[in-house]
Amino acid sequence: MRAFEAADITNPPPKNAIEFIGSSSIKRWTTLAADFAGHKVFNRGFGGSHLCDSLAFADRIVIPYQPKLVVLYAGDNDIASGKSPEQVFADFKAFVAKVQAALPETRIAYVSIKPSPSRMRFVEQFKTTNRLIREFAARDEKLIYLDVFTPMLGSDAQPRAELFVSDQLHLSEAGYKLWTGVLKPVLDKLDPPASGKR
Repeated sequence: MRAFEAADITNPPPKNAIEFIGSSSIKRWTTLAADFAGHKVFNRGFGGSHLCDSLAFADRIVIPYQPKLVVLYAGDNDIASGKSPEQVFADFKAFVAKVQAALPETRIAYVSIKPSPSRMRFVEQFKTTNRLIREFAARDEKLIYLDVFTPMLGSDAQPRAELFVSDQLHLSEAGYKLWTGVLKPVLDKLDPPASGKR
């Protein structure tokens, strides 16, 4: 957090931009700016984090930036550490409430928990968490649910190996390309790329 705050002094992110926040799948997304060219995007992911960490630090690394859209990926580490889907869902609702109270016009997009090969023993909890958040998001026009879980599975209902690096947890270049394909049409619709504006 201190590193983010120090960087903000010399090179603050633009207001009214798209902020990506969450655990290592966000932190390791080094091609974010190129993948979403035409959009003002910035990355505030931090490795190993739980959804409750994004909630705890929202006052420091979300609300001051006044983003138009927050793209959140978290919940994976939570379930793997023993939290229930209901706990993760409660943390998501608390994050939404906190951000909406301070920034009522800001939209929040939740990227579904991914089906990592190394964590498939938790797959039913992942599915339950995703379902709870998807159903909640469907009732609020400011919330968006982004399903990366389904396209990351092969015809055998197992995770596609090429989407992951050797640890079978983190995304490969192909994995990020898939995520970009899921997210980009949504971002383009919500925030037409700068190159397309007149």
